Amino acid sequence: MESFRFSHTNNVAFALLFYPVNNPGKIKQRIIDAAKVEGTEGDHERDTVNFSFIEASLITSRLHLETAINQAIIADSQGSLRTKTAHSEILFALNPTNNITEAIRRYGVSDKSESLLVVQITDSSASVSDVEIKMKEVVDGTVVPFGELATITEWDRVKKYHKLDKEVRGKGEETRSFIDNIVISSVAMKSVIQ
Repeated sequence: MESFRFSHTNNVAFALLFYPVNNPGKIKQRIIDAAKVEGTEGDHERDTVNFSFIEASLITSRLHLETAINQAIIADSQGSLRTKTAHSEILFALNPTNNITEAIRRYGVSDKSESLLVVQITDSSASVSDVEIKMKEVVDGTVVPFGELATITEWDRVKKYHKLDKEVRGKGEETRSFIDNIVISSVAMKSVIQ
């Protein structure tokens, strides 16, 4: 379990990397259904899936993810969320365009997701073990060390979504580092250039 602490707020974010994921379609449907159910039952189900389910193959580094989480926390604390929750705001922050539907479709869980980063933003009093148990109850998959992200990232898709196909050639470590810097900067600057 990775943890991200933010000194400017009382928030902490926890993240688990799952690969492979055996139930992506069920997770997606569960999120959709939870949004429709009303009353106490709906509140309970929404709490059960109160995570950001991120397509891990589009995340280039720990800093890329951390920057998006930070942007979501800042937007939430300033009352300037573009989406309904801080968890969906992470997906919005990751997407290079301002299209919320596109962000959820690209960066959220899909029926074809093979890997997921599951993130929960909470306050600093949350129990790491409780959060991990809740994540594992929703995702049927294998938890792998965060260092495995480097082998999961689909660099060609990242380049395509950020329109870097023509500008960036090659597949070496130097090229990946260059792409990582661009996508991190894109996330960091998104709220400034809107």
